[in-house]
Amino acid sequence: MTASGFWQIALVLGIAFGLSIPFGAYLARVFRGERTWLDPILNPVDAFLCRIVGRRTTALPMDWKGYAVSMLVTNAMMGLLVYLILSIQGVLPWNPLRFSGLNPFLAFNTAASFITNTDWQNYAGESALSLFSQMAAITFPMFAAAATGLVAAIAFFRALAAPADGGRNLGNFYHDFIRALTRVLLPLCLVVTPVLVWQGSPETLTGVAVAHLMQGGVQHIPLGPVADLEVIKQLGTNGGGFFAANSAHPFENPTPLTNVVEILLMMVTSLSLVVTFGIFVGQRRLAWVMYAVMGVLLVGGIAVTVCAEQAGTPALAASGIMLQAGHGQMGGNMVGKETRFGVTGSALFDTVSTAFTTGSVNSALDSYTPLGGMVSLGQMMLNCVFGGKGVGTLNFLMYGIFAVFIAGLMVGRTPEFLGKKLERREIVLAALALLIHPLIILLPAAWALASPYGVSALGNAASHGLSEILYAFTSAAANNGSAFAGLQANTPWYNSVLGLVMLIGRYVSIILMLALGGSLAAKPSVSATAGTLRTDTALFGGFWLATIIVVGALTFLPALVLGPLAEIFMMHPHG
Repeated sequence: MTASGFWQIALVLGIAFGLSIPFGAYLARVFRGERTWLDPILNPVDAFLCRIVGRRTTALPMDWKGYAVSMLVTNAMMGLLVYLILSIQGVLPWNPLRFSGLNPFLAFNTAASFITNTDWQNYAGESALSLFSQMAAITFPMFAAAATGLVAAIAFFRALAAPADGGRNLGNFYHDFIRALTRVLLPLCLVVTPVLVWQGSPETLTGVAVAHLMQGGVQHIPLGPVADLEVIKQLGTNGGGFFAANSAHPFENPTPLTNVVEILLMMVTSLSLVVTFGIFVGQRRLAWVMYAVMGVLLVGGIAVTVCAEQAGTPALAASGIMLQAGHGQMGGNMVGKETRFGVTGSALFDTVSTAFTTGSVNSALDSYTPLGGMVSLGQMMLNCVFGGKGVGTLNFLMYGIFAVFIAGLMVGRTPEFLGKKLERREIVLAALALLIHPLIILLPAAWALASPYGVSALGNAASHGLSEILYAFTSAAANNGSAFAGLQANTPWYNSVLGLVMLIGRYVSIILMLALGGSLAAKPSVSATAGTLRTDTALFGGFWLATIIVVGALTFLPALVLGPLAEIFMMHPHG
């Protein structure tokens, strides 16, 4: 890694870390109902929205079942609305280019994608969606999906911190949802959107600009409300772009400054939630252990990706092409990357995007080295390297519960986590939440590889083709949304199956973790003794990390051997 690359990465991570501490404390105040400095401005807005939903509805305490049902009903209604808008956009307003509605399979895939915080796009936004659809069917669910994941994590935090009240009060979904929108997402979007406009992102209801070329003729340039979509895309760990090129497009990500701003937006809330968790449960040392373990995974992934892309392809060095002191490519692997960001800015953006399951890209992932691409795959397979809005923290805590259970088996005593005994019901729920992720990746990927309609969409054969299919289903299951673009997935089969994988990957795991939280909340707290396993130590942090690697990473090892690992060995020259 070059010195400039190292300091660029260190600066971005340092800023993100510094922001996460006060913002984590702010999130805790918001969701614990404590006073914040925004209250005088936003209390009337909250009250107005509560009147629309129903004051009684937003005030009643909910157990885990009520919370989960409210979440599912609300998300289902919003998903149906998004599907309807996309299907009939041809007769809706703000459609200057007169786009027709999407076909049913693509509309289903897109609605499922955006309501689940995945934002997988089997369409090119600038040539398929009207301005109304971009705002109502794309930007709107970006807010809703991010708020859903955030409040699901908050409900689980409450469950772990709750006294033995039978688990009857995990909060109120509608009240939490409104506060997530008005106190977290909307204020930050209002602050950051002008920064992107200042740097060159358009924010207009003009559908197209006409440029008169010096060579003669004209060029039609699509425009629209890009800047505000871009901010919630990154802040909400959504990832779907206004343009097909996503954050590689100069209107979405105009300058190196906006590249850094967008990376920070992807990171800040998920980083802060770890701090929020420590405040909720009164275990700040445990929160720092969690932060350290996730940080090791994140920094390790960044280092491997950046070094792999800076080194480039060894086969080119061996053949005498583009040598740099006899090793790798001159300037690194710049294929598919924007010169205004370079190798470090591109690799850092991609690694953060997959670690935080955002899915936005500022370079072509299909052109990354096999090692760089495998890091992105691995982070989505683990799905707990800080992860997406709320859900990543839930997945990390699930691995922590498994680590406590395994440690308890080693010493022959009933495991405890935060003063609550982990018994059969809790371990079954955690096991189901753990197993659903590889199941919905590996089974449909195998189906696609064994079927002619699955492999016919591939742009590459052999190991890289397998990596393309594996990446698609991993991205859908992790609610990430990025893709190896060599897979042409806009077919009825891929649209349907990927849509179902997104829905299962999102809601089944959240429901299982809420059920686990409800079960723990119903248990009486037990006092710590000399035999209690402390989870707020560096020793247990190492055990937590080992559990993630052994249980999570090794699950996917056979598939990785056939895909990116095989490519790594093929990339190196023989002899």
